[in-house]
Amino acid sequence: MLSKNKIKQINLLKKKKYRLKYGSFFAEGKKIVAELLDSNIKIEYIVATENWLQNNDLQNKEFEIIVVNDNELKKISSLTTAQEVLAVGKIPEPIFNKNEISENLSIILDHIQDPGNLGTIIRLADWFGIKNIFCSQNTVDLYNPKVIQASMGAIFRVNTHYLDIEKLITEFSQFSDFEIFGTFLEGENIYTKNLSNKGFIVMGNEANGISQKLLHLINSKIHIPNFSTNPEKTESLNVAIATAIVCSEFKKRKIQEQ
Repeated sequence: MLSKNKIKQINLLKKKKYRLKYGSFFAEGKKIVAELLDSNIKIEYIVATENWLQNNDLQNKEFEIIVVNDNELKKISSLTTAQEVLAVGKIPEPIFNKNEISENLSIILDHIQDPGNLGTIIRLADWFGIKNIFCSQNTVDLYNPKVIQASMGAIFRVNTHYLDIEKLITEFSQFSDFEIFGTFLEGENIYTKNLSNKGFIVMGNEANGISQKLLHLINSKIHIPNFSTNPEKTESLNVAIATAIVCSEFKKRKIQEQ
């Protein structure tokens, strides 16, 4: 049975300040909970229907299992239609491997506000084999339920860090052949520019782009050209779509060089 205290706790975790206070988050839905179970993240408890439990072997798992019906799930779900399972886990510390970062591509997100964009970018990073994402402190919270849903479980495989971006770029700029790429409406055409296999790809805020304090740290300005017949009427690309194009082009060059 789902107690009133558990209902209260899960509903509180829908807000960032309580996620930070308790160091916990929740994930829901069969796909995402399966990804969570397959990760190294500590699970506190699972809330699930009898049907889900019958189809999933949780023997020898060291966490509480609470059996509920559909109506009880509706009381705690953040989705329009409640799924069969919800899990509460502990927020892990991201792994910061300096050597790995210095020898590979990573994504930097500067003040990304839309949770759907962040979740999608995490999913893209997982697809393209990018292991680290660095977020400015004012970027939307990683464990916002909408971010988790949009990531489709990739959130548990990509290291996502929140830190001082200016300090991070300054530190890694000292490494040889380590470039700081920034996406702009002007700059070198991404389809003709030489692209490195290691460095940072900086993606800016949905409305304002890359912040002024980071501009002087970027040594390679790139842009995705507009091929529209009416370019003056065409809206700029969504940041998640732009990230997909940029990551694809970087990986394409790496394959061509092999």
